[in-house]
Amino acid sequence: MSTKERKFVYSFREGNAGMKDLLGGKGANLAQMASNGVPVPPGFTITTSACLEYLEKKDDFIQDLWPEIEKTLHALEEETGKTFGKGENPLLVSVRSGAPVSMPGMMDTILNLGINEETARVLQEATSNERFVLDNWRRFIQMFGNVVKKIPGEEFEKVLEEIKSKRNLSYDYELNEEDLRSIIQQFKGIYSEQTGEDFPEDPLKQLKMAITAVFASWDNPRARTYRKMNRIPSDIGTAVNVVSMVYGNMGDSSGTGVCFSRNPATGEKKLYGEFLINAQGEDVVSGARTPEPIDDLKDLMPQVYKELDETVKTLEFYFKDMQDIEFTVEEGKLFILQTRTGKRSANAAINIAVDFVSEGILDKKEAVSRVDPDQVERVLHDQFDPDADYEVAAKGLPASPGAATGQIVFDPDEAVTLHEEGASLILARPETTPDDVHGLYASAGVLTSRGGMTSHAAVVARGVGKPCISGCDQVSIDLEAETLKIGDTTLQKGDILSIDGTSGEVVIGEVPLVEPDLSENFRTFLSWCDSISTMEVWGNADTPEDVARAKEFGAKGIGLCRTEHMFMADDRLPVMQEMIIADDESERKDHLERLRSMQKEDFRKIFEAMDPFPVIIRLLDPPLHEFLPDEKELQEYLSDLENTGYKNSKEGLKVKRALEMTRKLSEANPMLGFRGCRLGIIYPEIYEMQTRAIFDAASEAKTNSRVIPQIMIPLVMLRKEYEKISERIASIGEEYGLKEHENYMTGTMIEIPRAAFIADELAEKADFFSFGTNDLTQTTLGLSRDDSETGFLLKYIEQGLFSVNPFHTLDRKGTGYIMEVAIERAKKFRRDLSFGICGEHGGDPESIAYCNSLKLHYVSCSPFRVPVARLAAAHSALGIIK
Repeated sequence: MSTKERKFVYSFREGNAGMKDLLGGKGANLAQMASNGVPVPPGFTITTSACLEYLEKKDDFIQDLWPEIEKTLHALEEETGKTFGKGENPLLVSVRSGAPVSMPGMMDTILNLGINEETARVLQEATSNERFVLDNWRRFIQMFGNVVKKIPGEEFEKVLEEIKSKRNLSYDYELNEEDLRSIIQQFKGIYSEQTGEDFPEDPLKQLKMAITAVFASWDNPRARTYRKMNRIPSDIGTAVNVVSMVYGNMGDSSGTGVCFSRNPATGEKKLYGEFLINAQGEDVVSGARTPEPIDDLKDLMPQVYKELDETVKTLEFYFKDMQDIEFTVEEGKLFILQTRTGKRSANAAINIAVDFVSEGILDKKEAVSRVDPDQVERVLHDQFDPDADYEVAAKGLPASPGAATGQIVFDPDEAVTLHEEGASLILARPETTPDDVHGLYASAGVLTSRGGMTSHAAVVARGVGKPCISGCDQVSIDLEAETLKIGDTTLQKGDILSIDGTSGEVVIGEVPLVEPDLSENFRTFLSWCDSISTMEVWGNADTPEDVARAKEFGAKGIGLCRTEHMFMADDRLPVMQEMIIADDESERKDHLERLRSMQKEDFRKIFEAMDPFPVIIRLLDPPLHEFLPDEKELQEYLSDLENTGYKNSKEGLKVKRALEMTRKLSEANPMLGFRGCRLGIIYPEIYEMQTRAIFDAASEAKTNSRVIPQIMIPLVMLRKEYEKISERIASIGEEYGLKEHENYMTGTMIEIPRAAFIADELAEKADFFSFGTNDLTQTTLGLSRDDSETGFLLKYIEQGLFSVNPFHTLDRKGTGYIMEVAIERAKKFRRDLSFGICGEHGGDPESIAYCNSLKLHYVSCSPFRVPVARLAAAHSALGIIK
């Protein structure tokens, strides 16, 4: 279809909310509001498909598109009774981006387009308000120069600051007509100097350049960064909305603001936001002025507040979600400039979902679908330790909840560098702009001295779960000197600062942080997830404390208890080392007996903590040399003993034996070496000790339900390996009067491709299979996780060879296919076999969705990922994640 046969421009009267992909979120919602009778300024939308055509064909496409734009513009003139950029009643417009997915602050907006010498004169006569017109004019030149011609905003800001400083003014709105006329001329001079051409007077030329610039902003660096971090496709484009201007800067009966239908930090059902009298929208979100709380509008403009409150409730009920609304009041008349789904903190997302169900706005499935798995993870935010002793140095606006402590950093680029080096950082800025987004992502928290709770810093921080304090005017930040001053105290870059984005408190120095408790709403929400899910979520935990935490977070079992971690404690490691370096089997068994009593106590406490849910215990897996000191360290110690004449002492002989065993057990590639069930074959007494400890613990555990331990045999590659070890476990079980499959279960971890290929053989004996996807990914791809993730793998991802890190998200064509083969083969022999995964993929939503498609019985992940996995499992059942 040719360009002429396709429709690229829609007036607001022609669209609706269901056309989001074509009209973008902003355009679709403006169209829907217009049809619903909400007071929206008239306008039209140029579609996302036009953006994609432009990015491919550039100016040739704009030329072909222009007749359609002019036709729609003439219709807008008729609707408003104004003439664009000329005549006795001139029409000015704003040009705004609007992608199908909300990307606040990432792309560009231009206000007051169409103003020039002629329209400025006419507007001054019509409004009898010269200052208002001049203020709009200078704003337009500044925005147009920055957005269209990429003139650095600082060039214009310098002029403003110089004049305000000369006249001892604090805010832009205090500038008088003479100041503004001077600023306009200086701004035009900057434009000419930077571009080599005069500022365009022709409104149609202004419009064409602005539309082109907004389309191009889809591909600017900050938009690309935002899309990458939020996994937004690059091929959906942005629409352009051309909207007739309404003015919030026409005096004390006018204003502008941003509000949310509910508190985006807590979810409280109350109008939340900020406004400014005698201002345009950019003044609120830029942070240049600290706005007033929306509650104050009730006293200043009671009728406007009432209408706004009613409109907001109507929009929330219609769109069935919390709304983020921009509004302008022009001489007492309310206009809604946009509404969109509001960004919110994780806690707010949960609370709003639960409240919407109780209010009858959503059902439980809809409510669960509205919360993202990443948000659930952010509910588990750190907070200041309530028992900590600290002094609040300053207080700002609590813009995004959670607490953080770290080194002060002032430069976003430096924040990225320091973050990569492992530093915890607090990004301190007078205010943040979209260009700072990479530094904000790299920081643990954000502090700004200007701006409100709807400023750029606040919105982005809430979206990514970072603590943020904004508008903290008690803090003075000097970016050039890289200092932060609070009262008489001056802090330098690198000094430690702590912030609490929930209370707005700033503390000099480090404050201990504590993990949060789970709210009743959070538990309720996750219980809905469980009722929807077709797959359980279990936890990976190695200590009674971790097991209790996993259960607290909703785990329905322990999918992986790594016994080797129990040997790392200070009182156990020496015994483990003595067992490894023992001269013979008899001595080894003596040390193992000591370890047995220790392991039995651990297992008993774990069974009790997890009652009544199942626990899978993996027998010893890592190479033995990992428990011994480093060879170099042993050599140095032995040399010291030789130098002091203790070479042949009992200690000296022991160190010598340890050195010999370290060298003997050393391997070039231990990940594929003497570990897993291979240890149990060569040193059967190790697995025998662990089996007895498990059975002892099961019999002694004080639980309300019968303990049926599940014993996992790791790293199996041969049927005979599994048979040899499982038969020995069965023999020990008989000593205890226990029956296999009835009083205990045995199974294996599938972490080698060959194990998957003989799954039918293993299924004859095993009660369960657990996919160890960490090692299965390594053995399938031939990648060492430790080496590749710190080496070339990032480059592979950057170059698009891998779309995602295969150690974070399951590689379906490789690791996933092998899992499919194993399940298919195993089910031929055992339909009742239990399947799960216990690698770190068990906490990744996309991997969980794949496991759900394979009809696994459970996924198992670290305790803190359990709530995320519970929601992801529900989303998988609902088909939201596939």
